[in-house]
Amino acid sequence: MTAVLTASRVLVAISARSLGSTAETLTLPQFRMLVLLHSRGGMNLSRLAEQLAVNPSTAMRMIDRLIAAGMVVRETNAQDRREVSIALTDKGADTVVEATERRRADIAEIIDRMPAEHRVGLVQALRAFADASGEPDPGQRQLDVLGW
Repeated sequence: MTAVLTASRVLVAISARSLGSTAETLTLPQFRMLVLLHSRGGMNLSRLAEQLAVNPSTAMRMIDRLIAAGMVVRETNAQDRREVSIALTDKGADTVVEATERRRADIAEIIDRMPAEHRVGLVQALRAFADASGEPDPGQRQLDVLGW
């Protein structure tokens, strides 16, 4: 368990660094919201709060800040005007893609320093961990592309 906690600290540090210049204005929970919207598409406040495991009021404050930053918008459903969906803007999507690419490069650098015989086991274990967490698959298995 200690190894997993240490690895999680490393991954959180990589995630924080990946935000680069936006780190001053974007928190990790706000970035998590952007990632959810990027991977699962627009959703209403209740579902978004549920996916983030926060109260709707907390999610609403995050949304308000992200709207002010130009990263998300509220969209009203044309068929049911009572239904409002939160969706990414191009700026929000670009932020997710850029931060993910920086994170991917940092992780690749660390994995390249690992002995080759440990890489396959690491990938298998992390896939099982991600599957057990319910985290959505990004669609393209970048680790497969890199041969890990």
